[in-house]
Amino acid sequence: MSNKTTPFDAADYLDTPEDIAAFLDESLKIGDPAFFAKALGIASRAKGMTEIAKEAGVSRESLYRALSEDGDPRLSTLFGVIKALGLRLTTAAA
Repeated sequence: MSNKTTPFDAADYLDTPEDIAAFLDESLKIGDPAFFAKALGIASRAKGMTEIAKEAGVSRESLYRALSEDGDPRLSTLFGVIKALGLRLTTAAA
């Protein structure tokens, strides 16, 4: 008998704004802009890509493209997504 498995999707576990914030904080520690953009895409899917795209002022297709592994989102798109997720970006001394 074979076991049925499904691929892991982090979006399935990002249930609260605090979960999303912690997930994105960890992704920033990697120091790779592409990695952070992909993490934003995962967080956006957790909340609902259509809703996030609408609140960020971009089309859903454009948002998927920008937050993909090969995407290179504009800073204004990143800020719009962060705001749409109900988060704010802060900095701290290293």
